[in-house]
Amino acid sequence: MSLLVFPILIPLLAAVCAFFCGRRRLWQAYVSVGASVLQLGACGMLFSTVRQGGIQAEQMGGWPAPFGITLAADHLSAVMLVITAIIGLAANIYALADIDKRYQALGFHTLYQILIAAISGAFLTGDLFNLYVWFEVMLMASFGLLVMGGEPHQLDGGVKYVTLNLIATLMFITGLGLLYALTGTLNMAHLYVKVQAVDNPALMTTVAMLFIMAFGLKAGAFPLFFWLPASYHTPPPAIAAVFSGLLTKVGVYALIRAFTLIFIQDVAATHGLILIMACFTMVVGVLGAAVQNAFRRILAFHIISQVGYMILGLGLYTRLALAGAVFYLIHHIIVKANLFLISGLVSKIYGHDDLKHLGDLYQRSGLMAVLFIIPAFSLAGFPPLSGFWAKFVLIQASLEKGAYLPAALALVVGLLTVYSMTKIWIAVFWEPPPEVEKPTPPGKEVGIGLPLLVPVMILAAMTVVIGLGAQPLMEVALAAADELLAPQQYVQAVLVGEGS
Repeated sequence: MSLLVFPILIPLLAAVCAFFCGRRRLWQAYVSVGASVLQLGACGMLFSTVRQGGIQAEQMGGWPAPFGITLAADHLSAVMLVITAIIGLAANIYALADIDKRYQALGFHTLYQILIAAISGAFLTGDLFNLYVWFEVMLMASFGLLVMGGEPHQLDGGVKYVTLNLIATLMFITGLGLLYALTGTLNMAHLYVKVQAVDNPALMTTVAMLFIMAFGLKAGAFPLFFWLPASYHTPPPAIAAVFSGLLTKVGVYALIRAFTLIFIQDVAATHGLILIMACFTMVVGVLGAAVQNAFRRILAFHIISQVGYMILGLGLYTRLALAGAVFYLIHHIIVKANLFLISGLVSKIYGHDDLKHLGDLYQRSGLMAVLFIIPAFSLAGFPPLSGFWAKFVLIQASLEKGAYLPAALALVVGLLTVYSMTKIWIAVFWEPPPEVEKPTPPGKEVGIGLPLLVPVMILAAMTVVIGLGAQPLMEVALAAADELLAPQQYVQAVLVGEGS
C-alpha cells in the first residue's frame, strides 16, 4: 500500500476505533494518542521519500489520472503533513489533562481524528473536487468540536464560524462548476494543461477571483475574517491549538496550490489582488489584536495578521517569496498552537484569561514565563527565533521585487506584534494581580502536570531549534518553491506517473 494513503487512513481508523470504545475513556485516549504517534511516523517516512525521490503520486482504485482519485505529495504537501502530525500529537497529549469526561463521552477523540484525517486529505489530494470534500469533512468535524461544550459563547461562535464557512463553500462549488465547464476536468495537474487552451482569459480571471474569495475566507484573510476571532477563543485550549495552528493554514495552502498550478495566466490581476489582501490582512489583524484585553482573543486576531505574511509571499510570486511563505507557514503553526496551549495553562491557574485580572505569574513560575517568551518573541520576529528568519526572508523578497510598501507594512506590523506580546507579558507575568485575584501557584492542585507541560516545552524547543538552525528548513522551503514555480514536475508525476 502506498505511503500516501497512511496519513489519511490512520486517523480515520483511529476515529472508528475510538467510537467503538464507547464510554471507555482510557481506551479512547490510548487509541487516539497511539494513532497520532503512528501518523507522525507515516508522515515522516513520506517526507523522507519525497526528499529522496521527488514528487510522489498515486491513483486510487487503479483509475488513471485525470479520471480517478489522485493523491500527490511534493515538498509543500509533505512538510505540511509532518507539521500537522506534530501538532496533532502535541495537542492530543495536552488533551489528556485538558479535555474532561463530558467532552470524551460526546466523542471528542472521534471528531478529533476525523479532523486530522481531513486536514491530511486536503494536503494530499490531487483534484479540486476532493479538496472540496475534505473541506466539508473539516467543517463538520471542527464545528462539532467547537460547540461540543454547549456553552452560549461556544454556540454563538459556532454559528458565525459555520455560516461564513458555508458562504466560502458556496463560492468554492460555484467556481468548481465554472472551471469544469471551461476545461472538462478538476484534476489539478490536468487543469494546468487544460486552462492554457481556454480562449476566454477574462472568464478564467473571474473564476480565479471566486477561488481567491473562497480560499481567502477559509484562511481568515481580509475582508471576510471576522468569524475567526469570534470563534477560535471559545473551545478548550487543546482544540483551539489545532484550530489556530492548522485550519486557516489549509486555506493558505489551497491558495498557494491553486495560484501556482492553475491560475497563473493573469498574474498581474490575480496575484496583485492577493498582494493587496495580504497588506490589509496584516494591518487589520494586528490592530484588532492591539485593542483586545483577553489572552486568547489577542492570539486569535494575530492569526489573521500572520496569515497576511503567508499570502504576501504568494502575492509577490518569486522563488524567495514563496520559500518565505512556506517557512512562515511552518514557523507559525508551531508558535501559534503553542501560544494557545500556554493560554490554557494560564486559564487553569486563574480560571479565566482576562488581562485586567491577571498578574505576577513570573514570581510563581519562572518556567511558564520562559515558555511564553519563546513563542511570543518568535511571533514578533525577534532573532534568533524562527519568526525572525520567516519575516526576514519575506521582507528581503519584497525589497528585491521593489514592493517597498508591503515590506514597510511587514516591519510595522512586526513592531505592533511586539506591543501585543508585551501587553500580555506585563499583564499576566509581571504586574501584581488585583487583591481579589490570588492565583494558586502552578502544581498538582491546579492540574499543571506533565501532559500539559511537555507539549508546550517540546514546541518551544522546536521554535528555538528552527531559529538557531534555520538552514535545513530553508532548504526544504526553497525546494518547495522550485516545485511550485515549475509545475511541470507535478504534472509529470501525476499524469505520467514518474517522480521528478
